[in-house]
Amino acid sequence: MALIKSISGIRGTIGGKPGTGLTPIDVVKFTTAYGAWIARQGDNKTIVLGRDARISGLMVRNLVAATLQSIGMNVIDLGLSTTPTVEMAVKLEGAAGGIIITASHNPKEWNALKLLNKDGEFLSADNGQWLLDYAEKNETVYSEINKIGTCTEDNDYINKHINIILEHPLVDVAAITKKNFKIVVDPVNSTGAIAVPALLKALGVEDVTVINEEVNGRFAHNPEPLPENLSELCSVVKKKNASLGIAVDPDVDRLCFVCEDGSLFGEEYTLVAVADYILSHKKGNTVSNLSSTRALKDVTEKHGGEYYPSAVGEVNVVTKMKAVNAVIGGEGNGGVIVPELHYGRDALIGIALFLTHLAKSGKTAKTLRSTYPDYFISKNKIELGEDVNVKHIFEQIKKKYKKQPINTEDGLRVEFDKDWVHLRTSNTEPIIRIYAESHTETMANNIAKRMMEDIKEMMLAKSE
Repeated sequence: MALIKSISGIRGTIGGKPGTGLTPIDVVKFTTAYGAWIARQGDNKTIVLGRDARISGLMVRNLVAATLQSIGMNVIDLGLSTTPTVEMAVKLEGAAGGIIITASHNPKEWNALKLLNKDGEFLSADNGQWLLDYAEKNETVYSEINKIGTCTEDNDYINKHINIILEHPLVDVAAITKKNFKIVVDPVNSTGAIAVPALLKALGVEDVTVINEEVNGRFAHNPEPLPENLSELCSVVKKKNASLGIAVDPDVDRLCFVCEDGSLFGEEYTLVAVADYILSHKKGNTVSNLSSTRALKDVTEKHGGEYYPSAVGEVNVVTKMKAVNAVIGGEGNGGVIVPELHYGRDALIGIALFLTHLAKSGKTAKTLRSTYPDYFISKNKIELGEDVNVKHIFEQIKKKYKKQPINTEDGLRVEFDKDWVHLRTSNTEPIIRIYAESHTETMANNIAKRMMEDIKEMMLAKSE
């Protein structure tokens, strides 16, 4: 069993003893702390609630809604929804915050509470830490009968979300409709099976095949949209002679595409393609995290904009986007953030903009992908012993590569011309993650391997 408490939310496996998994006690404990944080922000007591299709979702929803009511909060329950839909609903409803019940790409035994502020964005580090500290104090006094909150349902918010997407000036329904796209969707048995086909229909796409479409949370495969988990989608795209395959994760904030020949467009290139389209119509800056592909920088500079890296984590990307007034941003895991809609990763607006780009380009998905620079990312990790001083290791790496450009905003990133390697510790595991990128897969692997050897040598030298 596992329970991971972080500033961005509470994540854990269902069951076990309190404090060792996401048990009812833990759900109530951290929901109560969130309610206390909301109360500190002012008199607004409205909280938006939504969930993905996980098996435990309804159970956790009932606990969360009841707990919020018990401390005087008024809940608007969207039912089965998506993370970006809840984020948008918080602002549209003028709510004080929101909770999304989803463990994102984690397997079915996991669930989580993603916590939002009044802007529909994840809590800052300071606010998240206040909440975690409060949860341990257990000082809440619950409301008496005349002061308990209410709970109302609104099951139409996905349609509201779609209608707002259709109004975006760079979404061209007529162009998409004219192309008669044939599309296969893999929503991995979650709420993408509700939202994505409805969006495609609204965009004028009539020929849609949905695999793993039963909304039951019993994921047909590992729900993270990585190459090794999308073999069925690739196969069906080829079999159906489809124009495109679309995969989303269970809460629909990550997005990747499959080309017409069954090859992967590449999740790192979801943001690159959408940014290319937006920047061709709207000049400006872009942001992605330090572990994302350099291709976004290349595309941004091609359009006369400036690219800015941020620390890993959606809240960090959003903070940097606001600071540099970015017109588009996101993460290399298929997360697209379009600030006109909201500051959150949103697969639905990503789909609409990508299809418009594809339709207007006159290209197939495969030929569109070929217009972008080829980079390969090698993802690795090293397990750490209890006595390893990561700070010392990073200082040694900085000394060894002092002639190279180095970024220390989030761990350590070293630049080698157009290649790079990013080292950062995990918030949830005793490991160092090592991501390296180059023009060839072999070179990316070699850069990562060389850095891992450096780290191991420094760990060994320190222990002697």
